[in-house]
Amino acid sequence: MNHIDESALKGFKYFKPLWPILKKIPPENSHPPRRLHYDQYLSFVLFYFFNPTLTGVRSIQKASKLEKVQKVLGVKSTSLGSFSEAGHVFDHTLLPPMIKKLAQKALPQETDPQLKDLQKTLVAFDGSLLPALPKMIWALWLDEDHKAAKLHLEFDLLKSVPTQASLTHGNENEKTILRKQLSPGKIYVLDAGYAQYSLLQDILKARSSFVCRLRDNAVWETLYEKELSPEDRQAGVQRDLVVRLGSKAKKDCLPTPVRVIEIHHFDQGSRPRPSRVSSKKTFRTTNSDYVFLVVTDLLEVPAEVIALIYRFRWQIELFFRWFKCILRCKHFLSLSENGLAIQIYCALIASLLISLWSGRKPDKRTYEMLCLYMQGWASDKELEEYLKSLKKVEKKKVS
Repeated sequence: MNHIDESALKGFKYFKPLWPILKKIPPENSHPPRRLHYDQYLSFVLFYFFNPTLTGVRSIQKASKLEKVQKVLGVKSTSLGSFSEAGHVFDHTLLPPMIKKLAQKALPQETDPQLKDLQKTLVAFDGSLLPALPKMIWALWLDEDHKAAKLHLEFDLLKSVPTQASLTHGNENEKTILRKQLSPGKIYVLDAGYAQYSLLQDILKARSSFVCRLRDNAVWETLYEKELSPEDRQAGVQRDLVVRLGSKAKKDCLPTPVRVIEIHHFDQGSRPRPSRVSSKKTFRTTNSDYVFLVVTDLLEVPAEVIALIYRFRWQIELFFRWFKCILRCKHFLSLSENGLAIQIYCALIASLLISLWSGRKPDKRTYEMLCLYMQGWASDKELEEYLKSLKKVEKKKVS
């Protein structure tokens, strides 16, 4: 293990907004007899995400011996055994409320007046697999040699931040997880994998709404057809129907009349869509231009706005890409389900901190600048000027 230079570790002050939240962890969850407490363990994991110098558990343990790290984080030198054990004994369920609290502080990034007028919070919900090691017995997926965990994420589309999350084994049913997390006052934007009529009815019972992609073989009874405006046609809307969804056997699952909107997707790019393996989750096509169906209970919202809302669902896919490829979530600090959940929740908190610091959704360049700063290559002044420049750009967009 190479020696870690104390001067290469910076950026402690940017974590100050997080300390009050960490200090609220009940003492019984900190295990007072231990030298490594829960809030200290979380501080180490969060600091790991912003310091490429730290590459794993051993390097974090070496950093714990540095005087500056001990002083600022309020920790003592910890052993490998204590750090590894922490992933098993500390309660990961205390972290999702922190994610929700930080998300409430984030500012809206989207300024489209059509979306601003919505009376409910616009959120996407989806799951993403995290490839696991064969020794992670709990991470059930394909077989003994192909393990995976699954991150189930609720994502605020206007703020571009995660709001709720849960981690399960790879075979967990995504619709079951969504049912457990339903809450009022939201518009759930969903892919075709969630197009279960009873689930859509459960969303209505929770006093929320939905905009969901419909499978191309869906059956319905048309009640009447809405007239399309020029703006609807310009948005690619081809038909706007008010229907009773489902065959005779399924009509009772969603008895409420809903809209089925047929939208033509036109890709201006020259490259065709990549071929993808067919699955039950959604309709696959390699064509750049295609027609798809969207179902919603929002009967009075213009069809062009419904098309716009569904287009914003892609933001959660971009976040998953950022989360996996940029935020160093491919290396696991713990192999237990509890320990991995703590790491994943800390990664979401780190992403939220970037949004709060920069005033915009996280991107690769901002993350690189923060890492350069915390390694000592950028000064306080240079980082502050960079963050100010980002906020100026956002203000110009708003104006």
